[in-house]
Amino acid sequence: MSEQLDRTAQAMVADGKGILAADESTGTIKKRFDSIGATSTEDNRRDYREMLFRATDAMRDCISGVILYDETLRQNAKDGTPLAQIIGDAGAVPGIKVDMGAKPLAGAPGETVTEGLDGLRERLAEYHELGARFAKWRAVISIGEDIPSRYCISANAHALARYAALAQEAGIVPIVEPEVLMVGPHDIDRCLEVSEATLNAVYGELHEQRVKLEGTILKPNMVLSGTECKTQAGVEEVAEKTVACLKRTVPSAVPGICFLSGGQSDEDATAHLSAMNAMFDCPWKLSFSYGRALQAAALHAWGGSPENEAAAQAAFSHRARMNGLAALGRWTVDVEKAA
Repeated sequence: MSEQLDRTAQAMVADGKGILAADESTGTIKKRFDSIGATSTEDNRRDYREMLFRATDAMRDCISGVILYDETLRQNAKDGTPLAQIIGDAGAVPGIKVDMGAKPLAGAPGETVTEGLDGLRERLAEYHELGARFAKWRAVISIGEDIPSRYCISANAHALARYAALAQEAGIVPIVEPEVLMVGPHDIDRCLEVSEATLNAVYGELHEQRVKLEGTILKPNMVLSGTECKTQAGVEEVAEKTVACLKRTVPSAVPGICFLSGGQSDEDATAHLSAMNAMFDCPWKLSFSYGRALQAAALHAWGGSPENEAAAQAAFSHRARMNGLAALGRWTVDVEKAA
C-alpha cells in the first residue's frame, strides 16, 4: 500500500500538470451559479462538472487530479458513466474533500478549527470503494490583531495530521491544506511569519502521527500581501518569499506542493506560480490546485446553458494550459495574450 500511495502522489505532480479543485459544497456552488443566473439543481451541478471533465485536451494534458465533493463522486454522467470514471479515463486521479468545514474554535474569538474526524475512517473506506485515490482537508488560519494564536495553529495542525494518518491507512493520498487567508491589512512579511509558523506546526504533527511524507501532497497558500494592504508585493517578491518559507519548513521527502489560489486573480495565480518555477530549483514539484482560478472564466462562458458548453470548455482549457506552463516555469504575459 505504501508504494501505491507514493505512485499516486507522484502522478498528482506530473510535469506540467496540476489539480482541479471541483469540490465546492452545495452552498458554495449555489453562490457561483447565482452569479451567472443559473439554478443550482443536482442535474445542473452534474452537467456543469461533467462539461469540465469532458474537456478532453485540458484533462489529458494539464490536469493530474480532480478534487470532488461527496455528491459529485456518487454521480453518473448523462450517459450513465460515473463521473469518477470519466476523470480516470482522461488520465487524472479522482479525489474527495473529506473535512466538514471550519467551525468556531472554543475559547478563541475570531479563530476556527476544521471538523470532520468523527466517522472519518469509515467514510474514507467508502470513498476508496467509490474510486477516490486521494483526499483533501482544509484548515483555515486568519491573520488579525493578536491572531492567529498558537492554540489555533496547534489545533488545526493536529487535526490535519490525524486526517492524513487515517487517509493513508485507507490507501488514500492526503492533500494537507493549511490555508493562511490573504484577507486583511497585513503586509507580506506578516503573511510569511504566520505561514512559516503554521507549516512548522503541521510538519511537527505529521511526524508525531507517523504520516509517510512521500505519500502526501501539500496545498498551501502563497506568501502574499493582505488584500487591504496599501503596498502590494510584486510577482518576484511573492515568489522569493513563498519559496523561502517552504524551504525553511517543508521536508524534501514531500513529492509536491500544489498551491491554492486563495482569492488571487486568475492571471496573478498563474504568474506567481510560473515565477517560482522559473527563478528557483526546489526539492519538490511546484504546481497548482486551483478552484475558482481555473473555473471562473469557464463558469461565465457556460452561463447555465448547454449551447455554451464548447465555449466554456475552451475557456477552461485555456486556463488549464496557462497553469500547466506555469508549473514548468514557462508562462509569460506574451504567451497569455497570444493564446
